[in-house]
Amino acid sequence: MRILVVEDEPTLAEQLAEALGEAGYAVDLSADGEDAAYRGATEPFDAIVLDLGLPRLDGLSVLRGWRADDMNTPVLVLTARGEWHEKVDGMDAGADDYLAKPFRMEELLARLRALIRRASGMASPVLTVAGVTLDTRTARVSVGGRPVKLTGHEYRVLSYLMHHADEIVSRSDLIEHIYAQDFDRDSNTIEVFIRRLRSKLGRAVIHTERGFGYRFGDEAAADSGR
Repeated sequence: MRILVVEDEPTLAEQLAEALGEAGYAVDLSADGEDAAYRGATEPFDAIVLDLGLPRLDGLSVLRGWRADDMNTPVLVLTARGEWHEKVDGMDAGADDYLAKPFRMEELLARLRALIRRASGMASPVLTVAGVTLDTRTARVSVGGRPVKLTGHEYRVLSYLMHHADEIVSRSDLIEHIYAQDFDRDSNTIEVFIRRLRSKLGRAVIHTERGFGYRFGDEAAADSGR
């Protein structure tokens, strides 16, 4: 899962990036409204954390522009505490949720998880598909109650596939959603992560759709071990 953090205060931006990274997300940072507007419109993110007080272009204008262009990525707006009109304006502009500064990082993470779940049509923070359970609150994975240890990138691949269970996910989609923009992306590593996940979770849970990508679910096929 890939998150865009739009925050011009360097310390807070780094704190957000660190917390989100530890929670298993790939994180891109943007420090001004013009850059954020462009990146949000051209890069695929699973959610966006958007501060409203930005240089060059304010956050409300950025958000209105995204929604006018039918960009439906979930957006969590950060507002100044006590500025109730910012909350109202943000929601009217198309925000999915808001959080007042200062805030506890745990609450921000919980709200992001909820936004991503809703965007995927899921209600519970615990995802269970084909006997595999992923707790989005703790980033813990188990198979039949047995804990499974994953690397950071393995977890991101699994999380994205499980949030899109029974859908075909292309290799390019996986690349776009598990790596930050400045990461050295190598498409060949996706096959490595898929192979590792199959060895840890069971070979039949990730089904290969020839020429299209991968699908996570109960279906098994003769080529699922590739």
